[in-house]
Amino acid sequence: MSFAYPVMLDIAGRPCLVVGGGPVAERKMDGLLAADARVTVVSPSLTPALLTLAAEARLHWRPREYVAGDAAGFALVMVATSDASVSEAIAAECRARGVWINCADDPGRCDFILPAVFRRGALTVAVSTGGVSPTMARLVREELEARLPDDLALLTDVMGDVRRSLREGGISLDAERWWQALDGELRSLVAAGRTAEAQARLKERLGVSG
Repeated sequence: MSFAYPVMLDIAGRPCLVVGGGPVAERKMDGLLAADARVTVVSPSLTPALLTLAAEARLHWRPREYVAGDAAGFALVMVATSDASVSEAIAAECRARGVWINCADDPGRCDFILPAVFRRGALTVAVSTGGVSPTMARLVREELEARLPDDLALLTDVMGDVRRSLREGGISLDAERWWQALDGELRSLVAAGRTAEAQARLKERLGVSG
């Protein structure tokens, strides 16, 4: 059994196409807009939420059916239509053009699949079964989301700020050093919202304080 290669894509400012304007397209739109992609939607109609996004110029709407050639110039294409013949035609065109494609509920025509995701600030947790069972991925995501503490978002910010300041000073530390710096006192300071003290504690644990 082969496994999909997990990767986080930077699509900020890159053109992405969504084919379909229903609830499935709406869900895909959430992730694309959160990643600051430039989104075009091809569909004769849109849900009220997508119409609002179009009115706010957060997406470009082509109010018609998909036609051959629509995939040209896009970095990613997401198909959110229940018409298998349409999905097949778009997948064939995308692969001929070297454009990555995702077809909802049709893993055989996907170059990439979308994991179940939740976020704590800058921290993103993604769960995937490689398309075997999206429901199982959702179950694991919800269990993790319920168990992970809310202060992980602030801890991520603290570590990110310290890492950025060290790199600006020409200091680079290996992953094990960072791992060993995470202690109970640091977590307690973060949980209490004492950010400056948490940063000082982290630098002390890293051996770069002062």
